[in-house]
Amino acid sequence: MRMSKSISIIGILGGGQLGRMTAIAAEKLGIRTHIYTDERASPTEKIAYKTTIAPYDDAAALQKFAESVDVVSFEFENIPYKTLEILEKYVEVNPKPEVIKICQNRLREKDFVNSLGVGTAPYARVSNRDELEAAIRKIGKPSILKTTEMGYDGKGQVQIESLLQQIELKDGVEYVLEGFVHFEKEISVIVARGKDGEVKCYEPAENIHKNHILDITISPANISKELAQKARDIAMKIAEGLGLVGVLAVEMFVCGDEILVNELAPRPHNSGHHTIDSCITSQFEQFVRAICGLELGDVTQHSKAEMKNLIGDEIALAEKYAAEPDCFVHLYGKATAREGRKMAHVTKVGQESVVNSQ
Repeated sequence: MRMSKSISIIGILGGGQLGRMTAIAAEKLGIRTHIYTDERASPTEKIAYKTTIAPYDDAAALQKFAESVDVVSFEFENIPYKTLEILEKYVEVNPKPEVIKICQNRLREKDFVNSLGVGTAPYARVSNRDELEAAIRKIGKPSILKTTEMGYDGKGQVQIESLLQQIELKDGVEYVLEGFVHFEKEISVIVARGKDGEVKCYEPAENIHKNHILDITISPANISKELAQKARDIAMKIAEGLGLVGVLAVEMFVCGDEILVNELAPRPHNSGHHTIDSCITSQFEQFVRAICGLELGDVTQHSKAEMKNLIGDEIALAEKYAAEPDCFVHLYGKATAREGRKMAHVTKVGQESVVNSQ
């Protein structure tokens, strides 16, 4: 195992379940985790070596945090860009802030992906009613209007069916209108890239959503070898183009023999949770390895897997799943269940569907 320099503590911005699972993976490598979050009693706080609770614009707290760790990364991408600029003055940040700048804005993200010769749904920038009507005439209906920033799990978007539809556009908010894609499957690829440029891809996974939230991931995806390789090639091309150091989830639509990129997430991703139980190296260990300059791990998938999110009241199913020998339950340590809140996930390895076992 090689390391570009001695890393003993990593700093992670955000205290959600992705940070929690990263902290667990880091501990197995003998690396401690210091979390910076603006939320008290976060899922990661109970696991991390140390937690700083402060606003993301607190320059003094950020400096102190940066000086206490060897490298900084993040578990969600909606971080104020100024936060990363402050941190970069004192410590290495991976992935680089420029990656966040691209991936936290849907318009910049699509422009970047297209600049690499990779396809997306047709899209147009919208900032007022006139631009929206022009975009609808150009792209057609149905289409989807999304805020360019701060949207996830279906938030910040509305489907457009008619030019006469009443849509409230907020002043000073940038939107993107996306053409509706008639796809056969939604898939995603988790790709890792190290500081030395080494790149490794996990098998493409198939994603099924419910109420705009990921419900089930099946891996490997039921697609041809040719399409699987095309998906991996796209993910690697984007990782190289970004100069990524870390892990990246590339969400895609399968449209016949064509693959279109939907969104990018430059951190561990919900669709990669199955790797904890189905792959030699989990996405979380790979994330730690990449940002620390360690050699990337083996991404071989040793077991077929189906991952199901336990959302809201579905957490009541955790005990039932835990009693099944081929199921692995991962609780997030959240105190209260709410509608739409991810409370845990369960991964079933082998042939039988986790859905059919309910």
